[in-house]
Amino acid sequence: MTGTRDTDRLLIITTFILVAVGVVMIYSTSSIMAVKRFGSEYFFVKKHVVYFAVGLAALLAAIKIPYRFYFKAAYPVLAISAIALICIYIPGLGVKVGGAKRWVRLGPLTFQPSEPARLAVVMFLAYSLASKGGRIRQFSTGLLPNLVMPGIIAGLILLEPDFGTAATIAALVFILTFLAGARFFKHLLPLAVSGGVIGYAVVHHFSYMMNRIAVFLDPWKDPAGAGFQIVQSLIAFGSGGIYGVGLGQGKQKLFYLPEAHTDFILSVIGEEFGFIGVGGVMALYAAFLYCGVSIALKAKDMHAKYLAFGLTLMITLQAVINMAVVLGLVPTKGLTLPFISYGGTSLVVNMVAVGILLNIWTTENRA
Repeated sequence: MTGTRDTDRLLIITTFILVAVGVVMIYSTSSIMAVKRFGSEYFFVKKHVVYFAVGLAALLAAIKIPYRFYFKAAYPVLAISAIALICIYIPGLGVKVGGAKRWVRLGPLTFQPSEPARLAVVMFLAYSLASKGGRIRQFSTGLLPNLVMPGIIAGLILLEPDFGTAATIAALVFILTFLAGARFFKHLLPLAVSGGVIGYAVVHHFSYMMNRIAVFLDPWKDPAGAGFQIVQSLIAFGSGGIYGVGLGQGKQKLFYLPEAHTDFILSVIGEEFGFIGVGGVMALYAAFLYCGVSIALKAKDMHAKYLAFGLTLMITLQAVINMAVVLGLVPTKGLTLPFISYGGTSLVVNMVAVGILLNIWTTENRA
């Protein structure tokens, strides 16, 4: 019983520490910019706290909803997500920011449909993989249906364009179908190679992606232009050293590092808290991964098992990719750091995921 209590407690503690780090760092990274643009240093942090309150309510609701509900809701939620993604392209609804249409405006509210779409894909895969069982080893009746629906969602997201989220969904599908028993060498590997070829073609089609790859290979070739963002990120990490320059003392957030409160918030953590701070954040995500995998392995019901694995991967994969981007290990993707970066839709969806994980843990240990 001790282990049962410890896992859910560790998951809750880890989640709330990550959110707390996010609130502190969003204020640190955005206060000066918020004063200049909106006249209040608390503009972004107040909105984020409101998002957290909504996310907390969603988490508590998700804890109460039996996870088997998502088994029945998989197709309706996936359909609603697809419709929401299509709304991006409807004049008057879609909002274009920074050259990409990724948001939908409904009156005073703006949300990013790709975030709940990721959750919808996980719900669908958990339902489908649990239903098919051993048939997953058959391509046409087992594996293919698990590629078509997520492929449509990923394609709509790619058109925004948002290559990072689309690639994350592809990785989720690959890992979950592999865990479900799909044939690796006969089916998954050829599909991965084919996907790589298609991805290469897509990258060549979008000039902004080609620029990102060129910048990734040599960011110092154009440090004041295309490579500015990643160069400033690396400077932030270098300035932080082992212990950092101190909370609020970082310089890169002073209009040097674009998107300091969203995509590149870890860079400011590295500058202000150094290697120790970044290591601490990584340890928190490792703890989250441990809890999620423990919940999945403990679950006796296959639907619960795939759902727990999918939700855990949905969050930790994004965290790993974001960290790799800001450290210059992969080209920029436009993905935020879960629970820490500013972003209301992302925070609410991730809190729902935690609530579902807690429900699975409670239900499966009660059974």
